[in-house]
Amino acid sequence: VQLQASGGGLVQAGESLRLSCAASGRTFSSWTTGWFRQAPGQDREFVASIRWGDSKTYYGDSVKGRFIISRDKTKNTASLQMNSLKPEDTAVYYCAGRYGNLIVGVMPTPSAYDYWGQGTLVTVSS
Repeated sequence: VQLQASGGGLVQAGESLRLSCAASGRTFSSWTTGWFRQAPGQDREFVASIRWGDSKTYYGDSVKGRFIISRDKTKNTASLQMNSLKPEDTAVYYCAGRYGNLIVGVMPTPSAYDYWGQGTLVTVSS
């Protein structure tokens, strides 16, 4: 399985951006996608996760109400719609995945994911 993240860029505070994570390989009837981010000098932070089977979602506190994660089974793609962006959202965003449906309590744990994309940089200017 390979994950390809895309959609990063430079935006102004308050604007929106949409990231995509395309998965190649086997079909993903039972799969969980997670988005994480890492700013310079900081630990990797959980952003959001979605179970493909039942579309259960879970968000990190810092993005709740602003970001929306979704998935398109027909395209093997998960997306992260980021609205009302803030300068503190600036980071490299990584998508991750694993077979199976993670329980919510485990979704924020990076080690729960077996596959990682290469990261895409999001810069939000004030």
